[in-house]
Amino acid sequence: MNSLSNSRCSSNKCVNERVREQYLDILSFLETKSIGVAKKKTKKEIEAAKKNKRKWSRLLWLAVLSPILGLGLLLAAASFSDLPSIDELGNPNSELATEILTSDNVLLGKYYKKNRTNVEYQGLNEHIINSLLSTEDERFRGHSGIDARGLARAIAFLGKRGGASTITQQLAKMQFTGQRDKSNILIAIWQKAQEMIIAMRLEKSYTKEEILAMYLNEYDFLNQAIGIKSAANIYFSKEPKNLNIQESAMLIGMLKNSALYNPLRNPEGVTNRREVVLSQMKKNEVINQAQYDSLRVLPLGLNISKQDHVAGLAPYFREILRSELSTILKEKDKNGDFKYINPDTDNPYDLYTDGLRIYTTIDSRLQEYAEYGVRTHLSQRLQKDFDRFTSRSLRNPPFSNDLDKKTINRVMNSAKKRSKRFRTLEGKLCGKCERVGTLQKEKDTDGVRKWVCSNSDCFARQKIYTQKEIDKNFDTPTEMKVFTYKGMVDTVMTPLDSIKYYKGFLQAGLMSMDPTTGFVKAWVGGIDYKNFKYDHVKQGKRQVGSTFKPIVYATAIREGYSPCYEIPKVPTTFEKGTFNLTEDYTPQDSDRDYGYMASLNWGLSNSVNTMTAWVMKQFGPEAVVKLAQDMGIKSELLPVPSLCLGVADLSVYEITAANSTFVNHGVYVEPIIITRIEDKGGNSIFDVAPKTKEAMDPRTAAIMVEMMKGTADGVFNEHKEKSSGTAMRLRMDLQSRKYDGFSKDIEIACKTGTTQNQSDGWFIGMTPDLVTGVWVGAEDRAVRFSDLSLGMGTNMALPIWGHFMKKAYGDKDLKLTMDGFEQPPGIDISHEVDCSRVSEDDTDSFDTVDPDAFNTP
Repeated sequence: MNSLSNSRCSSNKCVNERVREQYLDILSFLETKSIGVAKKKTKKEIEAAKKNKRKWSRLLWLAVLSPILGLGLLLAAASFSDLPSIDELGNPNSELATEILTSDNVLLGKYYKKNRTNVEYQGLNEHIINSLLSTEDERFRGHSGIDARGLARAIAFLGKRGGASTITQQLAKMQFTGQRDKSNILIAIWQKAQEMIIAMRLEKSYTKEEILAMYLNEYDFLNQAIGIKSAANIYFSKEPKNLNIQESAMLIGMLKNSALYNPLRNPEGVTNRREVVLSQMKKNEVINQAQYDSLRVLPLGLNISKQDHVAGLAPYFREILRSELSTILKEKDKNGDFKYINPDTDNPYDLYTDGLRIYTTIDSRLQEYAEYGVRTHLSQRLQKDFDRFTSRSLRNPPFSNDLDKKTINRVMNSAKKRSKRFRTLEGKLCGKCERVGTLQKEKDTDGVRKWVCSNSDCFARQKIYTQKEIDKNFDTPTEMKVFTYKGMVDTVMTPLDSIKYYKGFLQAGLMSMDPTTGFVKAWVGGIDYKNFKYDHVKQGKRQVGSTFKPIVYATAIREGYSPCYEIPKVPTTFEKGTFNLTEDYTPQDSDRDYGYMASLNWGLSNSVNTMTAWVMKQFGPEAVVKLAQDMGIKSELLPVPSLCLGVADLSVYEITAANSTFVNHGVYVEPIIITRIEDKGGNSIFDVAPKTKEAMDPRTAAIMVEMMKGTADGVFNEHKEKSSGTAMRLRMDLQSRKYDGFSKDIEIACKTGTTQNQSDGWFIGMTPDLVTGVWVGAEDRAVRFSDLSLGMGTNMALPIWGHFMKKAYGDKDLKLTMDGFEQPPGIDISHEVDCSRVSEDDTDSFDTVDPDAFNTP
């Protein structure tokens, strides 16, 4: 058995079984021992296990709660830091543009450092709000300034799946903390905590709607568009409430990064970003798939309307208004304190940052028509006639042939020194910001001395030029753009030649006012503000010529003279020694047709120099000066006989207001351009106080209106013969329907004016609603027509008035009266001005007179 057994176990199978049995025995022994030991350590191990479990549990909770605890501590610390007060939250230090509004509530322009104009929530539409919430803060309506869900996601994924900033936090950053310093993580975290605290305070202080409006008002959309209202105006020429879905989506898309998504520089990127916004709106079920598919492929549809002080309606008026406002806001009371104090700053109101609203008297429609009248006449006819005249008739165009070369050089050199280029090269004017007196000499980084602008938002640097270098610059051909009536044109010429080129343009000034209120309704100071910034309504003063004559005749009428009183049409001499004359002075008529009698009415309507001189001699220059001053003329008037012919330099502003006295029954009203000023809260801080003066009695004023009607209608003599007036052309043009829309039957009182050598052409046109003064001439008096038929006021200025009235009276919405001039209550002067009813006995008329018989003192 043993041998058999041994033989069997010698096989590999037996060996393997034996090894397996031994392994199982050992394992069983070890398990037995192990169990025995475990049983002996159970109580200790259980206690240790409990301690270990509590330890890891604490660590786990600490790991989970530490960010929350840390955030809480951080917010607690931030709440005690230097944060804005509740009052400051309600009145953030945002720079607001001042708005200029017309009498028909049209935005005329703005004054600003930053072009921000706030809009209330009611001024926004649902497209703006829906696109904003869908893209920037989906849970805005449900949180209190901090989005816990978004915050947890941002912490968990380290901001890779979206940030945690709510709209309220973004508002806090824009208004109070500013751009975070991402280079310093600790400062960035601290600023983030401050924004959260501010956001929670904002949510407590304001409604959700107010926060949305504040946020959209604060954002900088670039291209001088700060705030949603400016952005809608500039990019789409609309108010925010009128934006459609895709326009709203484009502007909201810019909120991500307006520098990157700039429609003027990156339209493709802006289109793609708009598509993202539309996609978010679809996701939030604001729009459906069909709307999304159609809107995403539409072009941006930009309609750019840049806010520019040289563009838009009434730029000359806006510059004059700026000066007037600066004076008003700096006014002081009798104690030397400023009258108009901003309660938010305790300082005088700032025209550029305090968000004022300026209500002006300008009517946007009349302003548009006035600018149309100036541009139409000058661009389509008068400038072309002048260019032909200068090219054919002048030796050194555009200067008159009676100027020698030395005089022309003196005029050109003076213009050169006044030019923007010269003042820039000389260091008087910054070539970038165009401010005067800001340039200082400093060493540049390369050690070279340069002009450096001290203006805080400029700091431009430019080379310092010697006088020799400046002169060479003006004589060097240069690529430039020059003004034409067809637009700016690229050309090459020397800067000196460009000065001469611009001197060849005829300029114009027009002011139209309501004679009863004094409200200025239209103001055109020149032909193109960008290239010709000098205002020819109030700043410019030129000889007024015959437009001054009504004041002379009014002196006689108020002293009891009848308009039908006949005087000799012969030269009147003012002798040496009288009126401080050093030699005899005898005005002449251009027709030299003397030797008969004519009425005062006829003398005014035909603008007869000799008859006007006769009237002046009866009362003396002092009486005429006194009446002119009573009629609002503030410029110096020398009491000399030649004043009767209009040798005084007056502005369009003055002569227009003076003539309006006739229509206003003898009461002068100083022209008014502002009705009131409101602060950003809508509180009135300034209301207009009209300045009036009774210059003459109502009878005299009414008679003068009737006499001035004869300038266009002609006048009757005692033989019932009707003669023409200097503006009869106007009636003929109306009859031929040249100014179709302006009734040929409307009553018109007017006066033309042409100065010596045709340097200035004038027209004063008066209807019951509007008194309008027009001047036309070149910058230099030596630039003029030599032909009287082209250079007279009826050719240079009258057509501008006609084109203006055609548009004004054609606009039925303006409701301009088609009735005649209103007569003063209780006064009937019809029998006094109708000279056809005057008998021969009443006029003492006779056919011929001896001219010499009327030259006695």
